[in-house]
Amino acid sequence: MTTAGPIELVGGFETTYLPGHDRDVAETTEHDIRWRDDLELLHSFGVTRLRYPVRWHRIEADEGEYDWRGTDQVLGHLHDRGLRPILDLVHHTSYPRWLEGGFADPRFGGAYLRFAEAVARRYPWIPEYTLFNEPFSTLFLAGHEAIWPPYLSGIEGFVQLIANVLPAVTEASRMYRSLLPEAHHVYVDTCEHHYAGDEASGPYTAMANDRRFFVLDTFLGSLDLDSLFLPLVLQAGGERLLDIEPGVIDVLGLDYYPHCQWRFSQEGNVVPAWDPIPLSAQILEYWERYRLPCMLSETNIRGFSSDRASWLKYTLEQCELAAAAGVPLSGHCWFPFIDSADWDSLLFRCEGNIDPVGVHWLDEKLDRRPSSMSRSYALAAAGVPAAELPAYRLRQPVATWLRGYLPHMQHWTWEPPPTSEICSNTTPPDACIELKIVDPPPSRHVLPPALDAGVAATEAPGAGGSEGLVTG
Repeated sequence: MTTAGPIELVGGFETTYLPGHDRDVAETTEHDIRWRDDLELLHSFGVTRLRYPVRWHRIEADEGEYDWRGTDQVLGHLHDRGLRPILDLVHHTSYPRWLEGGFADPRFGGAYLRFAEAVARRYPWIPEYTLFNEPFSTLFLAGHEAIWPPYLSGIEGFVQLIANVLPAVTEASRMYRSLLPEAHHVYVDTCEHHYAGDEASGPYTAMANDRRFFVLDTFLGSLDLDSLFLPLVLQAGGERLLDIEPGVIDVLGLDYYPHCQWRFSQEGNVVPAWDPIPLSAQILEYWERYRLPCMLSETNIRGFSSDRASWLKYTLEQCELAAAAGVPLSGHCWFPFIDSADWDSLLFRCEGNIDPVGVHWLDEKLDRRPSSMSRSYALAAAGVPAAELPAYRLRQPVATWLRGYLPHMQHWTWEPPPTSEICSNTTPPDACIELKIVDPPPSRHVLPPALDAGVAATEAPGAGGSEGLVTG
């Protein structure tokens, strides 16, 4: 296999804020107090580029009052150690709690722009930045699927949130081009592809395949007038979206998980799809559509450490293939570097439940532990090509989830997973991937009005994938 050279590995740390609980994932995993050790652990792999947050919800806990002390300390350490952050300003619902309406709050745009400008002026040395993580999937889950605050549903809710958020983000991108002309805007969103399992599902699938591009097209001012989703937007009162002044993007970050490909049918929707196209083909599709330098800005899989090592091999190999096909691909980010927490309820609860997705896994004391995954990651970080990484036989439920990917892996030489290895995985062998809140509490003062019987009101699940699609 001919490649364009080693793909740079990029680190990342999960810090999504749960406004209803006034807590973020960094606090649950203790990254907020172990950050120095975590960064040194990442650096020990030779990884110097990483997605890293500025925690707006803590910096501006009181409206108009910025407390930079903790951020100055962490970013100063990054700078002094030669680590190169892709600074993340808003990761999912990580906005201050006083924005009571969340992404629908009329104060959001002005507050966000003031904060964005303050970040740029305080840290003018930053080399890269992500102004708003996953605009499509974040606003889709918050505005269409009623999964996250403000729990709106349907296209009307989705359009409302886009109209309230996106103009400020495009303006911030133009502002940063002026304030930080040497830095790059890494625009990050999900990389999707969908299939029709029967003739009746063809129209919906075609619409979903157009919908996945809508927010990015709107950001760039390049709306496809033949899009099957656009008429639905206009019917929902979205004419004002056509007048958003375009923003600026330097690198297109593609977030990819097995649940980014859905098969829609009258018998029921299937995720991951039974017959997914290779990731390299999806990367090539986005490159040919936008002609922007790309990176794999997020990937992981929930499971045993050896399953994660095999998924690392697959995604890295697919990045190599895309690069060999001519895509300018600047990195591969396994996200997050350590296990996350509470994605088993899509961040609906804050119970400290460990999500087994990291390069290093967290034990019962939240100590960071190595594994077969961290060994494979070390090899890849050193420039070892995917072909030379081990392929561990998949365990359940990952073996079922990835059965459609096996044709992409048929040239591999498989070996048994380490028999004595332990990790944080507690995912049941028969677990499936679902877009719903599992077993929500009955209390109506906790349960959002849009959620009933544990399932978010959905038109058809799955077209807005994110790393939080729950297994269980």
